[in-house]
Amino acid sequence: MSVAFLFPGQGSQQPDMLHELPDHPVITQTLEEASTILDKDIFTFDTDSALSSTTAVQIALFVAGVSTARALKAEGAMPDMVAGHSVGAFAAAVVAGALDFRDALSLVKLRGELMENAFPQGYGMAAVIGLDERRLASLIGQVGEPVFIANLNAPDQITIAGSIPGIEAALAMASAAGAHRAEILRVSVPSHCPLLQHVSYQLARALDEVHFREPVVPYGGNRRARALRDPEAIREDLAMSVAHPVRWHEVTTLFFELGARLFLEMPPGHVLTDLVAAAFPAARSISVTKSGLDSAVIITRREKGRTR
Repeated sequence: MSVAFLFPGQGSQQPDMLHELPDHPVITQTLEEASTILDKDIFTFDTDSALSSTTAVQIALFVAGVSTARALKAEGAMPDMVAGHSVGAFAAAVVAGALDFRDALSLVKLRGELMENAFPQGYGMAAVIGLDERRLASLIGQVGEPVFIANLNAPDQITIAGSIPGIEAALAMASAAGAHRAEILRVSVPSHCPLLQHVSYQLARALDEVHFREPVVPYGGNRRARALRDPEAIREDLAMSVAHPVRWHEVTTLFFELGARLFLEMPPGHVLTDLVAAAFPAARSISVTKSGLDSAVIITRREKGRTR
C-alpha cells in the first residue's frame, strides 16, 4: 500500500503552530536550523500578530511541514509520493529530495515577500462550496472587477482570487445561485491567478539560481496535476503555480490512481485530510495534528507492511 505525504498551504495556519509541533529531536533540530538560516528565532513567526504577514505564514507552514516529515522518516515512516498545496509544494520538494532545505526556505521567504508587496491591500481570496467550476466561472465572468478561479480543491469546493469588491460581488452571486458556503478567507493576497504573473517571473529567476536534483519519490505538481520526477519540471511548477490555479483534487486523484491508500497530512490542521476523506472513502487519511506523531508512525508502518 502506497503512502502519500501532503503539505498544507496558506489558510491552514494557526497561532503557536510551531510551538505545538510534536516533541521530537529531528523537529527540534529542523527548527534550530531554520532559525540559523533566517538569522531570527523561528518561534517569532507563529504568533497571532506575526501571522498577519503573508511572509511569516508561508515560512511557518513550510518549516512545520518539513520538520514533521523529517521526524516521520527518521522513525521509519516513509512516503511513496508527496504533494503540497500552494506554498506546501516547497516542503514537498524538499521531502522528495529535489531541493535543499536551506535553498527552499530562502525561496519561501522571497515568495512571501513578493506576494505581500504585490498587493498590500484591497485583494484576497474566498471559498465557494456547492458550485462546480463551470458554473462558478460563468458567474465570475459577469463581475466587472478582476476575479479568477484559484484553487480547485474538490469538484464543488473552489477558491477564487482577486479584488475585494470583485470577490464580494462574486460571492453574492454564488450564494444566489445555490452555493452552500461562500466566504472570504484569511489570505490577504490574490494567489494563483494572473494578477501574480510578475511575481511568478521574479520567483522563476530566483529558482534558476538554485540546484535541483531528481526526486527520490514522485512530486505532485500544482499546476498540471502530474507526478513529476524531472527536476526542471519541479522547478517550473514551483515558479509558475503562483500565477495559475492549484489543481489539488486532480493531484490527489492521480495519487489514488497510482495506489495511494494512506494520505498523511503534515501540520497544521486537517483541511487536506478532510478533502481526501470526502473524495476517496476507500483510502485512509490522517492528520498528524490530530493523530499525533507516534500514531502516524505506527499506522504508516502498518499500512506499508501490507504490501510486503
